Amino acid sequence: MRTMVVSLAAAVVLVLALVVFVARRDRTRRPSDEDPAAVRQAGADQHRHDAQRQAASGLAERHRNPPST
Repeated sequence: MRTMVVSLAAAVVLVLALVVFVARRDRTRRPSDEDPAAVRQAGADQHRHDAQRQAASGLAERHRNPPST
């Protein structure tokens, strides 16, 4: 029983140390560490996705309400 409590306490300490390590590492990381080309590519991908979604929405609207002649 006592070894189970010690093992559980050790596991909790290990998880807590890991969380602190990752949080500190992420806090010291600067945005300038990111690859500028990857940031530009992500922005372009987001813009393309938004444009495709808007076009699909327009097509669906035209299909639902065809233009009157």
